[in-house]
Amino acid sequence: MRSFTRRALAASTFAAAALAVMPVAHAAPDALGTPVGHITLTAKSADVGIGYTWGQGTLTYGHKTYRFKISGGNIAAVGFSKIEATGIVYNLKNLHDFDGGYGALNGDATLDRGIGGAILSNSNGVKIKITTATRGAHLAAGGQGLSFQIED
Repeated sequence: MRSFTRRALAASTFAAAALAVMPVAHAAPDALGTPVGHITLTAKSADVGIGYTWGQGTLTYGHKTYRFKISGGNIAAVGFSKIEATGIVYNLKNLHDFDGGYGALNGDATLDRGIGGAILSNSNGVKIKITTATRGAHLAAGGQGLSFQIED
């Protein structure tokens, strides 16, 4: 009986390991829908009352990579921070729908390093589930908006 149990355990472990290294054909849908692309970005934010954010990023969509500029601001914020983020893009049907203002109502506080996330959306229906890593000292009460613009 022990021999059978060991063989069954070994076989199930091997099967799980084989599945773990197999390539994923499609990204799995979640509450926001089916992912259609992803972004990475680096931005800086300087804030005294009303703040300003600037930076750059890349969008991978339709087997191509596009560079984009970031600009935007915060209301009721103080500090300076560097933001590195990755995100999953949803509901992007045409590349030109990516451009525009994205909003997220939230607050944040960072002292030295912080990790956060948000769902950004624009008026074209594009949504981005973003995960951020922040460095610096930064305090924001909320009302943040970013603009993304594909570079030519």
